[in-house]
Amino acid sequence: MIFSKKKENKFNYLDKGKGQPIVLLHGLMGGLSNFDRVVDKLVDDGYRVIAPTLPIYDLPLLKTNVKNLTEHVHQLILHLDLGKVILVGNSLGGHIALVYTKIHPDKVSGIVLTGSSGLYENAMGESYPKRGDYEYMKRKAEDVFYDPKMATKDLVDEIFETVNNRLKVIKILSIAKSAIRHNMAEDIVHMDLPVCLIWGTNDTVTPPNVAEEFDGLFPNSELFWIEKCGHAAMMERPDEFNEVLDSWMKKHF
Repeated sequence: MIFSKKKENKFNYLDKGKGQPIVLLHGLMGGLSNFDRVVDKLVDDGYRVIAPTLPIYDLPLLKTNVKNLTEHVHQLILHLDLGKVILVGNSLGGHIALVYTKIHPDKVSGIVLTGSSGLYENAMGESYPKRGDYEYMKRKAEDVFYDPKMATKDLVDEIFETVNNRLKVIKILSIAKSAIRHNMAEDIVHMDLPVCLIWGTNDTVTPPNVAEEFDGLFPNSELFWIEKCGHAAMMERPDEFNEVLDSWMKKHF
């Protein structure tokens, strides 16, 4: 699906449907298309879905960090006058959801995390990035999924282009370093709101023990496993992901 995005001021985002606002937050190497099937299901179920393109490569280098990406999300929520939202985040997007909830607890009704960073992330292994090595990047992309066929040529091409752009690589590393500094273990124990953890049993980026640690720290969380699934459950197992999300949403909202 090709999303019809809006561009207003500094914001580039998807806004579909009506009802309870749900903000979808993609990962460091991801984009809005990662949530393709999730958007359709949520809109059909009567929710308003807002999915910003995070300005990972657009911020000034010195401001390229988790805190300023979080501020960008906050400014969009204020711009659209959304009130209280439910945040759904994958990988870095989950980390941003956590930082946002810490800073603006009055703006968040609930959190959904899938393959989230914030406690631990084995982002690109021991030697990231190997510029110019296409096969290496192809293997790294395949490692994100349980089924390596999910790493399509278009996806690998996009990642390869990114890591061969010097400025983009510098900004990726800047965000990765800031994410490490923003470990959320001491903060999430105080986040007493409904939290849904949806995790692939074969996630090698944020392994299953990370999900279990999240579940042990949050006061009010539920952990759901998706079998034969890697780091991006909403992409690799969208039907199962939607089923879990729908059941959890009906229970709490």
